[in-house]
Amino acid sequence: MTTYLLAGGGTAGHVNPLLAVADRIRATEADATVLVLGTSEGLEARLVPERGYELIVVPRVPFPRRLNRAALRFPGRFTAAVRSVTETIRSRRVDVVVGFGGYVSTPAYLAARRAGVPIAIHEANAKPGLANRLGARLTRQVGVAFDGTPLRHAHFVGMPLRAEIEQLDRVAARPDALSFFGLSPERPVLLVTGGSLGARRLNATMVDSAAAVVAAGWQVLHITGTTTEVADPDVANYHLIGYCDRMDLALAACDFAVTRAGAATVSELSALGIPAVYVPYPVGNGEQRFNAAPVLAAGGGLMVDDVDFVPAFVQGELVPLLADQARREAMGRAAASVGLLDGTARMLGLVRAALDEQSQPQPPA
Repeated sequence: MTTYLLAGGGTAGHVNPLLAVADRIRATEADATVLVLGTSEGLEARLVPERGYELIVVPRVPFPRRLNRAALRFPGRFTAAVRSVTETIRSRRVDVVVGFGGYVSTPAYLAARRAGVPIAIHEANAKPGLANRLGARLTRQVGVAFDGTPLRHAHFVGMPLRAEIEQLDRVAARPDALSFFGLSPERPVLLVTGGSLGARRLNATMVDSAAAVVAAGWQVLHITGTTTEVADPDVANYHLIGYCDRMDLALAACDFAVTRAGAATVSELSALGIPAVYVPYPVGNGEQRFNAAPVLAAGGGLMVDDVDFVPAFVQGELVPLLADQARREAMGRAAASVGLLDGTARMLGLVRAALDEQSQPQPPA
């Protein structure tokens, strides 16, 4: 019997691959114990218990970016977090720690090293985060979602995808998907989504362009996100929803997407051969531009900066593209050429390699 501690959270980009690996462990190892380390503030606080896993909560301790009161408190709070995770690893007899990045992964990696427990890592973004850059120095079992990710000991495994995405037959599921969202079988579907929290400019531009897209013969499934307020354009065949718990059906229904370039989104669209216009999140370290680079190079998508994603772009670039079926189909084939559907199995292979190495003497990493 193996006990796994999976660490990660905050955003869907960390939580979804974590849950994909957890689900695969549960499906293939009936006697395994899967624990999840996360915070009380991130998406994991809701999604992990809903999926039937025990969530062990640790305080969110972000690395300070400037000298202030929080920076002065950081050493003590971080040390306490490492100590707490170490106690969990020992008391629950954890056999391996699997980190997916985010605030909780750094103390998890250091606690695993202190407890003598092997580590495996998955990095979802093409531009790795601080936690996984540190963790990659402590193990050789480092999986990355995008080939060429500059991370020590990187193995290209792709993105661990949820089973409902990995096993999705878009053609077979399409009738049920259209019915679920109240969409017409007579029109192609444009999926618009800025992620679970939304994307202000993307939402506003698409709502302002609703009439033009619908006039081109399309219907729109627009997922606005839960924290973004945007008025319904009241245009026939334009469907506005705040949140979607059935993204598998949304992907089965759609023929083209307009979206941010989060790692999970890019990976899912590519794996399923769905062409897209990517509008990278303009704040942060620019990782979304790197995430979309492989599919753009293959010809499976277009990228437009957030500041340039305005109604004039939709009218002048997007609408003509939607009208060009041959080009869209070619883009879909190009996207599929760089997508992977077996990232979960590949990543789990690294986890098991970490476990196998534990009983063998290893040179310093």
